[in-house]
Amino acid sequence: MSLVPFRNNWLLDPWEEMENFFDNWPESRTGKFTPVVDVYEDKGNVIVESPLSGIDPKNVEVSIEENVLTIKGKTERKSEVDDKNYYRKEIRTGSFYRNVHLPTKVDEKKIKAEYKDGRLKIKAPIKSEAKKEKKVKIDVK
Repeated sequence: MSLVPFRNNWLLDPWEEMENFFDNWPESRTGKFTPVVDVYEDKGNVIVESPLSGIDPKNVEVSIEENVLTIKGKTERKSEVDDKNYYRKEIRTGSFYRNVHLPTKVDEKKIKAEYKDGRLKIKAPIKSEAKKEKKVKIDVK
């Protein structure tokens, strides 16, 4: 009998797995709104996208520190309906945040964010390490 890992990516760092577990903790258990994100690379940029429909972009803040991108803000809803008259209330209000560990070093000074059609899109240029030319002296005999 041979041992088979329980999933294909069994070589993940255990700390990364724990971080992913808590990043994806179900909202129903915490009672808080956590925006979902897509993170991918495109043309030398790390792109982070998050659907934030119904949220005023003035109430959203994006920051980065030590390669961790933070999206935070608040959502408000003014309603003339009394809370007691609801049959179901699933639209969340209040503050939210999401930390995203970027997969590679980015140029923090050139990050751009745009909000269009209820979608936040953040472009972070990948930082290129400048390769220094190395000269070697050759002795000719």
